[in-house]
Amino acid sequence: MVSKQRILIVDDDNNIAELISLYLLKECFETMIVNDGESVLPAMDTFAPNLILLDIMLPGMDGYQVCREVRAKYPVPIIMLSAKGEVFDKVLGLELGADDYIEKPFDSKELVARAKAVLRRYKPATTVSENSNDKYVEYADLTINLTNYSVVYMGRTVEMPPKELELLYFLASSPNHVFTREQLLDQIWGYEYIGDTRTVDVHIKRLREKIKDHGNWKITTIWGIGYKFEVRN
Repeated sequence: MVSKQRILIVDDDNNIAELISLYLLKECFETMIVNDGESVLPAMDTFAPNLILLDIMLPGMDGYQVCREVRAKYPVPIIMLSAKGEVFDKVLGLELGADDYIEKPFDSKELVARAKAVLRRYKPATTVSENSNDKYVEYADLTINLTNYSVVYMGRTVEMPPKELELLYFLASSPNHVFTREQLLDQIWGYEYIGDTRTVDVHIKRLREKIKDHGNWKITTIWGIGYKFEVRN
């Protein structure tokens, strides 16, 4: 079953937000509404949207500041919505990292078409290379290279022991695949560690201390079974 794409709607006018949500629900999107800028970053972690529709005129933190903060942490595309139609406002929004800009009032069909167009253009960076000369896995803000035993997270090199790196690489090489603790022990440590599943749990704990959950991926515990590297489409 193909999961629905998620769109976060940020607008202080709840009537407009509900109307936008209705349009998108009819097109089989999943939606979430927040009415202020301060609620956006928490929603990024809980809802993990594929696209943000962001009003500029928000109470407290305005849309420009929200765009800056989202761009600093997440690669999710953003469409700005505003009654401001001046060229300066459009240019500023685009320079801050917005992918598109729609003036209010807007036609519902145009809004949906623009959202679909941005989603078509946007493809999260996800690469798995297993050729003989180079073995690496690459996601947004995370690169795990098994050839030179290096991990780059959020632009910085993260130091970790070989077994931690091998465990992370193995999980990330098979996104959304659930592995039991026994399978991970056998794959990473070999037969002599079979039965000592605490070894896996300890290494997962250490990985989570160094590699925090991302808007597009995270290490997920499957209770009573094991772990998976979860990637959200």
